[in-house]
Amino acid sequence: MPAQAATARSGSRSPAAPLTCHGQGVDPAARVRYRTEAVIHAPLNTVWRLQTDVARRPSWQQAVASAERLDHGPLRAGSAFHWTTPLPPNPATTAPDLDITSTVRQLRPGVCVRWTGPAVAEGLHIDGVHVWTFSPVPGGVLVRTEETHSGPQVDADVPTATAILRQGLEAWLGDLKAAAEA
Repeated sequence: MPAQAATARSGSRSPAAPLTCHGQGVDPAARVRYRTEAVIHAPLNTVWRLQTDVARRPSWQQAVASAERLDHGPLRAGSAFHWTTPLPPNPATTAPDLDITSTVRQLRPGVCVRWTGPAVAEGLHIDGVHVWTFSPVPGGVLVRTEETHSGPQVDADVPTATAILRQGLEAWLGDLKAAAEA
């Protein structure tokens, strides 16, 4: 269930604190943000391996058209990767794809990863910050993700940009869950 839905339904609960990795979180000034979570019924090492083996994402993540590591070895702070994803209908651009270069800023194996980077398409520039956390729970792993976007085009239409971000994160988490549980 999306974290927003849980918070909205409880009424008395204050919004959850931003996710962090080594004390660093999403952009606190960004107006476009989304957070969601799911329990994945699989071992932590399976979930972690899928999420951090960036080059293999197109094999399980439907919205990733291409992905390549720009360095070698295990994913670590300083690692970078380039990937593309189709853009849903978007008032900021008619480009078919979003071109993203992500750089890992913080990483704690099996616990969390945080990356930042630009996402660009013709007429569109987004500065993104993305945090993932992984917590063992009975029967699996609680995976939480939070992402923020900033930039003139997304700031010009926050509701639409947030809806596009929500759609992408929910699909990503759903694909990760399906792949890990398979």
